[in-house]
Parts: sequence; structure tokens; C-alpha cells
Amino acid sequence: MSAIRAFNTTFSKAVRQPAVRLNATRSYASQAKSLKERLTEIIPEKQEEVKAFKKDYGNTVLGEVTINQAYGGMRGVKGLIWEGSVLDAEEGIRFRGKTIPECQKELPSAVPGGEPLPEALFWLLVTGEVPTPEQTKSVSQEWAARAAIPEFVEDLLDRCPKTLHPMAQFSLAINALQHDSHFAKAYSNGINKADYWGPTYEDAMDLIAKLPNVAARIYRNVYKDGKVADIQLDKDYSYNFSNLLGFADNKEFVELMRLYLVLHSDHEGGNASAHTTHLIGSTLADPYLSFAGGLNSLAGPLHGLANQEVLRWTMKMQETIGKDASDEQITKYLWDTLNGGKVVPGFGHAVLRKTDPRYMAQREFALQHLPEDPLFALVSKLYHIIPGVLTEHGKTANPYPNVDAHSGVLLQYYGMKEQDYYTVLFGVSRAIGVMSQLIWDRSLGLPLERPKSYSTAHLKKMYAKN
Repeated sequence: MSAIRAFNTTFSKAVRQPAVRLNATRSYASQAKSLKERLTEIIPEKQEEVKAFKKDYGNTVLGEVTINQAYGGMRGVKGLIWEGSVLDAEEGIRFRGKTIPECQKELPSAVPGGEPLPEALFWLLVTGEVPTPEQTKSVSQEWAARAAIPEFVEDLLDRCPKTLHPMAQFSLAINALQHDSHFAKAYSNGINKADYWGPTYEDAMDLIAKLPNVAARIYRNVYKDGKVADIQLDKDYSYNFSNLLGFADNKEFVELMRLYLVLHSDHEGGNASAHTTHLIGSTLADPYLSFAGGLNSLAGPLHGLANQEVLRWTMKMQETIGKDASDEQITKYLWDTLNGGKVVPGFGHAVLRKTDPRYMAQREFALQHLPEDPLFALVSKLYHIIPGVLTEHGKTANPYPNVDAHSGVLLQYYGMKEQDYYTVLFGVSRAIGVMSQLIWDRSLGLPLERPKSYSTAHLKKMYAKN
């Protein structure tokens, strides 16, 4: 039996007993309330706030929908509640009202002056409060204690052919983890609607905790020797994930992983993976089934797969025009791309109308840690050149870079060159955002999502001129 399976056996009872986990959490932070205890206090307050707001403003018109929006993927339609983050077209993402630089400054880190810990961001997304270092550590330790995956899930992943895409394996494993869903069991046993959030919380914590073991097992099976290290109970989430992947000896990579998991976690509720998770969750499917659906949408080239698409395009450019290409050569390559009817990937965004703050956070990391890397040098030139070219081209509403234009370059630099795996990293991160919201979906009793649709023929009858 492997060390991980022994770990699984040791903690299997604790993983299935919420009361045991809660007691363990109290031991981590004896002088402070645990996340679940704090959430128990906050939920009634938020429920009353929402109830009063709906009473006063429930019939207020939030926005209008045009026919172009209906045909255009519902872009800009205002119709979702998402507590954790709001995306402003000019300002970028705010997590519970805080910008990325504010989160980098205020959220606890593992080392002085280091990147914020994903555990701290999760606390912020769930509660709206910046956690103390002690509270952050309690989440780190609780996730480590919940991290073991069942032996049958290990066997399932070990039997997957290496040719099966990592995202397909990831989704497969998440569906299999549903076997131990607290919410599914509670619902089957007739739980009161007011108590839905409790088992949803337990599933969300279990799911996030187990993702590094699942994701790393896929990586080690497909690209390495199949051996996966043990979870270290005294280490933070990103360190453990880096260690399972085989990169923990590089402290800079561990810091990058902390930043990566924070930046890719949440981007309000309208993006495909967030909306899909929310939509499936609204049917009262448990968090595992809901997140598996979100992962499948994340795998698409217009969503999470975009980061590897950008990297491949950038590396092809470097191969074509050389590592020391001039601004003139780069500009010509860009115009050749556009005039050939192709797009410049990694630039533009459905909502943003400025440089993505997530891109800037990664750029600042690169300037600090890998300023001389040739691929970053090219990306840096593109940062300065592409907006002008796209503006002159005149067919792009936002000519500025988004997060996908940078993340792959950083991973390449530190030796993670397996591009098909990048979306799995994105998926581990995205769970932090969508699970925090799913807890609130159940806490606020949000109903089944069911918008109205029309056919083209019906719209013509409604609006076509005589």
C-alpha cells in the first residue's frame, strides 16, 4: 500500500465525519473561530440583508436585453448573483471589493513579502473578511487533513491511458469523488432546505482539499514516473501541490503557484466555468457534479484552454522570427496574422477594456524573477506593441492583454512544459471561486436557474416591422 493510501486509510473516518473535522479545526486555531464557525455567524446576517434588499428593491429593473445580446452569447446581460467577485470593465476584478494589489498587500502569505495564500483568498471569498495568519493556517491544515483520495479513485486514474487528455481525467476523477458527497447523502435522507449549506460546505472543503492529489496524480502518471509524494500536514496548500507535482524544491515555483491559484480563482459569475458550476448547482446537484460540469466548460479553447493556445502561438512566433526579433519584425508578423484572417490570442476580453490586472501581477512576478528569459522578453515586447497594432486594425474592442497572455510563459520557465496540463492547474484554482459561491447559493436558497428563450421565428413575429 502506498503512503498516500495509508494516509487515506488513517483519515478516512475523519474525512467522513464533519464533527471530527470541526474539532480538529478548533485545535488549529484555539484562539480564533474556524471558518465554518465564522460562516455560521455570518449566514443569518446575510440572509436578512438579502431578504430586506429584495423587499425594497425586488421589482427594480436591473437592465435591458437586446436581440443582439440574445444572439451574441448573452454578453453583458445582467442576471446573476455572485458574491465573491465583481469585474469592472475599466478597473478589473475585485475580490470582495479588493483589487489584486490590495489582496497581495493584505492577505497573509507564507513568507514575508510573498504572494498571498489561496487559503486566505478562500476565507475572504467566503466571509468577506481578511483572515488573520492563524485563521489562514487553520484552513491550510484542514485542507491537508482532508486531502486523501479514495483508493478506487487512485486506481481509476492509474488505469487511464496516457493518451486521455488530462482535463478528461480530471473531470472523470471529480465525478468519481462524488461517491462520498455529504450533500447527496443528506438530501437523500431528507435534509431541511435551511440546512443545505452545511453539507455543501463540507463537500466544498473536501473537494478543494483533494484537488492537488487528483491533479498531481494525473501529471505524474501522464508525464513522469507515476510516483506521487505525501501530503505534508504542516505545509500550505500551494506548497503541497507543488511538492506533489515534483516542483517544491524550487521556492520561486511554489511562490508562483500561490500567485497562480489566487489569480485564476474567481472572475465573477458569468464566465463559462463559473456559470456552468452555478447552473448545475441550482438543480441541487452536489458540488462534485456541479464542478465537474464547470471543468468541462473550462476545457474549451475559448475559455481555460486559451492559456496554452497563447503560449503555442507565442513560441511559434519566436521560432519563426527568432529570439532577438526587432519591433519591426514583430509588427510585420502581427499584421501578417491579422491580414491572414487569424486572431492575435491573449489580447482582448469579453468585459475588460484595459490591461487585465491578473496579467500585470504575473508581469511583475516575471520582472522580479525572470527578467532575462528570452520568451518573457518577447512577451514583454508584445505587451508594448500589440495594443497599437490592434487599435490600428480597428476590429478589437479591447486591444490589451488578458491573463492568458502571460501564465504559460511563467510555467515554461520553471520547467512545467506540458502545455496540455495547464488547464488542469486552472481548474484547481477555479474551484476556490466557484465553491465559495456554491456555499452562498445554498445559504441564500437561490432557486433553479431557468431563463426564458425564444426562437428566431418567434422574435420575428414579436418585433419585425410590417
